[in-house]
Amino acid sequence: MFFARKNLFSATDAFPLTDAVLEFDDSSSAASTAVRPGRRALDGLGPRGDWHERKKWWAVGGLISLYALALLGFYVLDMVAGEALAVLAAMVVVGFVAFWLVLRADVQQKIRLRHLQLAIVSTAIGGMLVVFYLAPVTQILFAPFMFVAVAYGIFTVPRRTLLALTAVVLVAYAAVIGLHHSHQHNAALLRLELLHLLALAVSVPAFIVLMGRVQHLYRSLYRASRKIKNIQEDAQRDTLLGCFNRRYILAALEEQKQLADESGIPLCLAVLDIDHFKRINDELGHLGGDEVLRTFARIAQQGVRGGDLFGRYGGEEFLLIFPATSLLPALNTCERIRAQVETHAWSGLLKGRVTVSIGVTQYVLGESVLEFFSRADTAMYMAKEGGRNQVVVEEPIAKGDSLLSEHSGHAFL
Repeated sequence: MFFARKNLFSATDAFPLTDAVLEFDDSSSAASTAVRPGRRALDGLGPRGDWHERKKWWAVGGLISLYALALLGFYVLDMVAGEALAVLAAMVVVGFVAFWLVLRADVQQKIRLRHLQLAIVSTAIGGMLVVFYLAPVTQILFAPFMFVAVAYGIFTVPRRTLLALTAVVLVAYAAVIGLHHSHQHNAALLRLELLHLLALAVSVPAFIVLMGRVQHLYRSLYRASRKIKNIQEDAQRDTLLGCFNRRYILAALEEQKQLADESGIPLCLAVLDIDHFKRINDELGHLGGDEVLRTFARIAQQGVRGGDLFGRYGGEEFLLIFPATSLLPALNTCERIRAQVETHAWSGLLKGRVTVSIGVTQYVLGESVLEFFSRADTAMYMAKEGGRNQVVVEEPIAKGDSLLSEHSGHAFL
């Protein structure tokens, strides 16, 4: 994760000064896939989406627990029999098992909690009606907790659907009143329950209609937040390849350099350059060359680890940052990417295979970002001059004194 930063780059052609400072969030820190994690999280997919789903289920359980706690208070005051508590517990268990089975039966995992909110609200109100039938005194609880149930679904369930559900609930409530009267013939209880019914019939629809404005505001804010998230991600990503763009990857390199200076943790950098890319463009045209770039970016991002940062520096040249990584693991990752690019089943009109030359080095505490980058870039050009399709490592001994050792790409299989 990157926070606000000072610009430490020199105003050179290699590292031009950025014209704005970017703020980054958690969704931009995972560079291991070409799919944009921020959007997946908003859609309820991925690790963050799963965590939010679990939190929502805990919220459902918490609301049910509040009702159960209130009913337990009635039991302690000897207002309801233990039968009502037992029935409520059984309904809760059956309800959770039923929803769990629905989610388990969804092979494609497309059903999310928001798709089940109408069913959850209906089930909750239905359970309270059953408890109301068993213990008429719980009508005191029914009204406030029906508002809670409606409020839970107000942001995802359409307003007309909630109004229709309210009408069904009022009819069911009236049926329970009729059953109570037929069993007890208690005129006072009948009047009290009818007053509760009248209060529900007036207040709940009004609540839903008024909350419709809040629902509209919520949806507008949600759409705006998605647009802002997409704009932020587009500003950080290469529009053609989906990986991080030049501006982001240079800012990330600066941030990781600062972190290495402060903490002393190792940091490595690799420069990757596709071999003979001009020939590829001549053979395939620029559209075919773009497809080769997209395929290469996808292969490279599949080969890096979760915490590594991969981005396009320009043209057919890419940067790969290895935070908190020493030289040997970085070298192994670079060799893995080189081998995967070489062995990929490249199709089309290509007359030869696509290969990549890679230079990798480790950061020396106290050196500038430009010195760090230049050493990796020099190692990459050494790989080009040594025959291409290989990884060259420059392993510095100390600042200003380095030992350059060249390794064939096939030496690290």
